[in-house]
Amino acid sequence: MTFDIWEHVFLIVSSLKGGLHFGQKGKLTPRYVGPFEILQKVGPVAYHLALFPTLHGIHNAFHVSNLCRYMSDPDCVIPYEPLQLKENLTYVEEPIRILEGRDRTLRNRTIPFVKVLWKR
Repeated sequence: MTFDIWEHVFLIVSSLKGGLHFGQKGKLTPRYVGPFEILQKVGPVAYHLALFPTLHGIHNAFHVSNLCRYMSDPDCVIPYEPLQLKENLTYVEEPIRILEGRDRTLRNRTIPFVKVLWKR
């Protein structure tokens, strides 16, 4: 596999020692971290990556086997709508409609559950 400079890649961290640096520990450890931008090609199979400032203790040169190609998908981008904040930095949540309702019965009481569609 070869990559171009300024291309974005994911870093495969499931096989790296020190998974503690990349977030959770144990079963919830992420398999991939990134995307990172390739700064330069070091050799035929190694690349320098532009790592996040939080990963300052990790060397930025990685073998090609630890990289996975990043393919951007414009459909997965969430549209941004700014919130209308008040002076005390709060905003109003308004319900639009009730989507679903059901009752859950415990030993001697019934608890109503309601699924609500909110404005934001």
